[in-house]
Amino acid sequence: MKNAPEPDSDSAGPPLAYRDPEFLDSEEGRPLRILAEYLQPLDAFRRNRVHDTIVFFGSARCHEDGPMGRYYAAARKLARLVTEWSEALDSPGLRYLVCTGGGPGIMEAANRGAAEAGGRTIGLNIGLPHEQRPNPYITEGLSFQFHYFFMRKLWFTHLARALVVFPGGFGTLDELFEILTLSQTQKLDRKVPVLIYGTEYWNRIVNFKALVRDGMIDSKDLELIHFVDSPESALALLQKLLDSEKKAAAPALAKSRTPYDPRPKP
Repeated sequence: MKNAPEPDSDSAGPPLAYRDPEFLDSEEGRPLRILAEYLQPLDAFRRNRVHDTIVFFGSARCHEDGPMGRYYAAARKLARLVTEWSEALDSPGLRYLVCTGGGPGIMEAANRGAAEAGGRTIGLNIGLPHEQRPNPYITEGLSFQFHYFFMRKLWFTHLARALVVFPGGFGTLDELFEILTLSQTQKLDRKVPVLIYGTEYWNRIVNFKALVRDGMIDSKDLELIHFVDSPESALALLQKLLDSEKKAAAPALAKSRTPYDPRPKP
């Protein structure tokens, strides 16, 4: 059976619900907006054969010519090295694409480095009052604009094979600890290595060893993070940690898992 023809948009009748901007922007339309922020990137990634990503987190306020400019330069170089490595892999799809939050600062640096290497690169942007505007280095067709933080975070995690976390503020800390929590609680069905770039900065900001000493985390939880201080050492560690997954053929979506069965036994 053929689908009914679309009504003429100039007809005098009421608009179709899925073409009614007033409804879509309403409180009742929120579930559709949330679903769209899942389905639109999913469709784009499948069409572009994006298999998995390496996510770069870091401050939007870290500028190339600012006091923390060395981290901008490092993120740019590491993203270039990662992309050159990715481009050399024998894979049916696009592996280990550099993915960022799409804005300025460290995000811009990483997208810029990947673009300079001739690779595709992803930006998951979000509308914020300040700082967050898409940078010009994101590949056309792989730039996304989110309204909901939790849907943006889902896509950071969904395809991530590894994270590289540069110095940042509240947003970076939020993203870092969310991924660490998902890994610690075994809510992901695969390991997502977390590389923390800038040992001196991070040891000033977070006393990880104190968390162990005071019994807030287990000593084994520190194995979830790896400190690095140069683009070259970061690339070498990524290659070592991800070597066994080079030949994966299918898109690697990180599925949530429950490590135990909560149902009572009969």
